[in-house]
Amino acid sequence: MNKFLLIFALLFSQFYLSQTAKEIIDKNIELSGGLTSWKLLNSVFLQGKVILGVKDEYPIKIYQSRPNLTKTVITINHNDTAIEGYDGSKGYAMNYATNKLQEYPDYKPESFDNDFIGWENKGFDAKYLGQERIGDAYCHVVELTKNVNKNIYYFDTKTYMLLKEIKKEETLNYSDYRKVGSLIMPYKIESSSSKKDGDYVILLNKIETNKVFPANIYKF
Repeated sequence: MNKFLLIFALLFSQFYLSQTAKEIIDKNIELSGGLTSWKLLNSVFLQGKVILGVKDEYPIKIYQSRPNLTKTVITINHNDTAIEGYDGSKGYAMNYATNKLQEYPDYKPESFDNDFIGWENKGFDAKYLGQERIGDAYCHVVELTKNVNKNIYYFDTKTYMLLKEIKKEETLNYSDYRKVGSLIMPYKIESSSSKKDGDYVILLNKIETNKVFPANIYKF
């Protein structure tokens, strides 16, 4: 193969893989409710239980609103206790050494949307890495990179639902997808990390969208 054909083949290959990654992400958004429905989602309330380790199990409530407001509450001995949140200016989390909420100046809130919703406008590059098996399902593997940040997503080849997400310090597994209004969301979320001290499983029994929360719900 001459030099011109080799360069053309490499460029075509990169273009094809980029297009494939975009098509997979677009398919996920389409089949999980559509871009318009996701953009119209302004708040979400999650309720269920969180399992920590082998035996520790607590009722949990999670409040989230655009653009990055969040609050996680668990129930211990019939008392609701906030363990983490961001109110728009302050990030806080439970300090288990003192058993009190503590403000963290370097707290970095996550965006309300997943990175792959509007990934191009957010400055990410998408790359298709091929297929990989997760349990009984085969998945399309897509990598999003932005500067030094890199996330890897595993989409079911049949349903295009997101089954696994690998972040810098955490791996998330999603399952038990159900209809929530016009959207499809996972009711089971499993988190694991290399440290293993923060691993958890969330089993949801209720998801409500576009609820109007009290004005002070996120305050520290």
